Amino acid sequence: MPPLKHIELSPRLRAVAELVPSGTRFADVGTDHAYLPVYLIQEGIISGAVASDLREGPLDRARQTAERYGVTDKISFRLCDGLDRVAPEEAETIAIAGMGGETIAAILGAAPWTKLGEHRLLLQPMSALPELRSWLQKAGYVIRKERLCQEGKTIYTVIEAGHGEMPPLSPAECWAGRQDTCAGDPLRPTLLAHLLRRVERALTGIRQSARPEDIPWKDELEQVRTGLIAMQEEETK
Repeated sequence: MPPLKHIELSPRLRAVAELVPSGTRFADVGTDHAYLPVYLIQEGIISGAVASDLREGPLDRARQTAERYGVTDKISFRLCDGLDRVAPEEAETIAIAGMGGETIAAILGAAPWTKLGEHRLLLQPMSALPELRSWLQKAGYVIRKERLCQEGKTIYTVIEAGHGEMPPLSPAECWAGRQDTCAGDPLRPTLLAHLLRRVERALTGIRQSARPEDIPWKDELEQVRTGLIAMQEEETK
C-alpha cells in the first residue's frame, strides 16, 4: 500500500509545530503516535527526528504511523524514560507535549543538559501549569514565549523555554504566564477570564473552611485573583 499523502495535526500539536524552527535537530518526548515528528518531516521543516516513549505500546504506534506515511527511515525510535536515551547533540529542539506539568519538570530535571547551550524546549502541559512555570524559573530556565490554542472548549498553553534567568514570577504569572511572553495572543482574554472563574470558585470554598492550614492557600489565591484582574485591565488598554 502506498504511503498516505499528508498527516493532519490537532490544534494543540499544530501550535507546538509552529514553534519548531526549520532545519533543527528535533526530539519528541512521549511521542505516542509520532504525529508531530511525522508532520514536521512531511512539511520539510526537519529532515529527521528522535521519537521516545516510556512504553512499548505507544512506540509501536509511532512506528506504525511513520510507516503509514513513508518516513520510517527518518525517525529514530527510543524506548526510554524521558530523555534518558537521547544525547544532547541529537536534539536542539525538544518537544514534551501532552503530559502533566510535574512530569515535564521531572523529565527536564533528569536531563540537566537541556539548560546548557541553545536547546529550545517546547512544553505543552495538560495540567499543573503554575507548578511547571515556578519550577522552570527556580531551575534556571527562562520562558521566552507562550502560545495559546483552543481545542473544543479547552485552551492549551505551549511554553517555549530555554536556559537563562528570569525575574521571579508573581502568583498570578505562575497561573497565567507573563503579559509580555503572551503578548497579542487573541485567546489571552478568554484564558484570563477562565482562570479568574477558577480562582473565585476555589476562594468561595476555602473561605468557608475553618482549618488553619488553609490560610496560606487562601492568601495565595487572593494574590492570584488580584493579579489576574490587573492583567485583564492591561488587556483592555
